[in-house]
Amino acid sequence: MVATESFPAVVGTADAMLKAADVFLVGYEKTGSGHCTAIVRGGIADIRMAVQAGVETAQDFGQYVSSSLIPRPLPNLEAVLPICARWNELGQVGRGKLGNQAIGLLETRGFPAMVGAADAMTKSADVQLMSHETIGDGLCTILIRGSLPNVAIAIEAGMHEAERIGELHAVMVIPRPLDDLEDSLPRVEIEAEQPLRLPLNLDTKQEEAEPLPLEASTATTAAEALAVELESPPELSTEEL
Repeated sequence: MVATESFPAVVGTADAMLKAADVFLVGYEKTGSGHCTAIVRGGIADIRMAVQAGVETAQDFGQYVSSSLIPRPLPNLEAVLPICARWNELGQVGRGKLGNQAIGLLETRGFPAMVGAADAMTKSADVQLMSHETIGDGLCTILIRGSLPNVAIAIEAGMHEAERIGELHAVMVIPRPLDDLEDSLPRVEIEAEQPLRLPLNLDTKQEEAEPLPLEASTATTAAEALAVELESPPELSTEEL
């Protein structure tokens, strides 16, 4: 386990742990006041390497809190630590596949700054908003996904907007995350917007053409008959000649 003081830091720590050794990401524990812990499982040697990599990443990020390694935990430890929640998947421990995109995380202190940063990011680059996460102490994190250049541009734009509105707390860009890491992150599915259908009784609707009055129809028919009669002169009989 490696604990940090922000959600972007704990996700970056988990990414470093997964890429450093053959370990399985159990999940995250959020204990309030901005404290988060990444929990991994595996062989003792692999866990030792993973924790070391996670500690170094958290320290480089400047938000390291603490770490712990528990060899051969008993099942009863589940009462305080959710290490068996995904027990069936532990038999499939193995390094996941590297993704071809990047994940960006931007954390602010205050919800308005996070929403403003999210708006700036989507308008500055071709990225997808995944979800947001709150961990207490007013800390809110927006998660985005896209190509590495687009994520980098979006994060930079979000940083400026977050600082303009409120307080920027932390940022993290993870290139080519493993499948295990992506599966551990929250994601909100948004339904596609339905096209707007105008009601039939709007004033903008074109009114159907009404049939002409009987008098107008009769007059039109008479005028057409007269025009035909004028174009073709009447035939004269022998007596008239």
